[in-house]
Amino acid sequence: MVLSPGRSRPAHGRRHFLALGAVGLSALASPVSARTRPAAKNVLVIFEQGGVSQIDSFDPKPAAAAEHKSPFAPIDTNVPGIQFTELLKQTSQHADKLTLLRCMTQPTPGIGNSHPKGSQYIFSGETPGGPVTMPDMSSVVAMRLGSAATHLPSNILVPGTSEQAKETRIGFLPPAYQVFKTGGNLANPGWSVPNLGLLGIDDRRFQNRRDLLSLLDVGIPGSSRAQDAVAMKSLMRRASDMLTNPETRKAFHIQGESEAVRNRYGTGHRGQCYLLGRKLIEAGVRFVTVDVREPQSSFRDGKAVRYNGGSNMNWDHHDAIYSDSHTNIKGGGAGAGRFGFHTWPMMGSTDQALSALIEDMHQRGLLEETLLCFVTEFGRTPKINNRQGRDHWTHAFSFLFAGAGVQGGQLVGSTDKDGGYITSSQAYTIDDFAATVYAKLGLDRHTAFYTPDDRPIYVAKDGTPIPELMS
Repeated sequence: MVLSPGRSRPAHGRRHFLALGAVGLSALASPVSARTRPAAKNVLVIFEQGGVSQIDSFDPKPAAAAEHKSPFAPIDTNVPGIQFTELLKQTSQHADKLTLLRCMTQPTPGIGNSHPKGSQYIFSGETPGGPVTMPDMSSVVAMRLGSAATHLPSNILVPGTSEQAKETRIGFLPPAYQVFKTGGNLANPGWSVPNLGLLGIDDRRFQNRRDLLSLLDVGIPGSSRAQDAVAMKSLMRRASDMLTNPETRKAFHIQGESEAVRNRYGTGHRGQCYLLGRKLIEAGVRFVTVDVREPQSSFRDGKAVRYNGGSNMNWDHHDAIYSDSHTNIKGGGAGAGRFGFHTWPMMGSTDQALSALIEDMHQRGLLEETLLCFVTEFGRTPKINNRQGRDHWTHAFSFLFAGAGVQGGQLVGSTDKDGGYITSSQAYTIDDFAATVYAKLGLDRHTAFYTPDDRPIYVAKDGTPIPELMS
């Protein structure tokens, strides 16, 4: 809950907070900052989890020692002076729409060796482990700003099936703002969001049941009957709208996209998840996060495929990072279950999907008011280990941004010849990333939230909006 204007303490105690939390009314939230006009109406975060190797992607280092440098050559982008590796040939043609930060760092001890904590850090923009569990950025935004699409959740995670998806947090916010996870393998020709429909009940029976339920005197423990009625009716209206509004199903219906569009993104799981991200933004969802990896058993071009040995294809390449197939080498361990960095299930599908997303959103005008972020929880070591892999590295890694006023064709920050340490004056953290997201949306970080025990909480308090993204 937030303060009313001019108040220095919350107007109600814990019981009232919980009762109002069930309502989920946007009227309880503070308006956006009055000081600046928001540059963004929506946010789309592409979270490639596991730690993408910066020197094999967006920060090539041809002068690195031969025994440690990437085998993938630098290539020019469509912006003079900015190079990617050859694995990003398609994305390189859209550098004029991007700002590339090569100076991301994660200085908090202990986070760099933990994928769960690193993922929680990305979701929330707050260092995990404090006295209060902090909510996801998407939940904060959903509560403060709501959404233009009342028939859809305000914050959605696509698909939300990885082991790190459980690191999402609602924290001290009301349950109504928990991120909605679509689930499933989107490459499956028959994919749909589970339980999105009337489950065999025809419209007339559904309306009759809804009308009957509205007459029942049901309540929420600890709140008054008046509060009960408001809360239940609000939740019922929202649920009814989601179940009956044809626009809800349309927003998730990727099969309704043209064959040309679906092929452009790539018909595997990653490509279709990126495509759904665009569709949800276009439908008016306020905050969408795509956290995706190709499943071991999947589909491509509508046909079943199986990546033998690829049991968990995130970017955690401790072993055999340059393998032409799986990374399950003798004497390995932590990096098993991936495919080589350059293979189709990894950077091949990523380059295609990311370039398609940037191109598609630009052509549709969605980048004008959508902040697009490509992030990972940390990078990889500049040195190859004794298992032919690269380990976790927090000292320097790369993020990409586009849209919502972000300057295109901009390179921010630099690293040494091995890609291990930042050499520029700029160095930014995930806290700064969160502060930037909030600032782009016009959300006032100086207005406190209050926990059920009336403790004031400020979001992204340790971050500062990244100036190069705010122009």
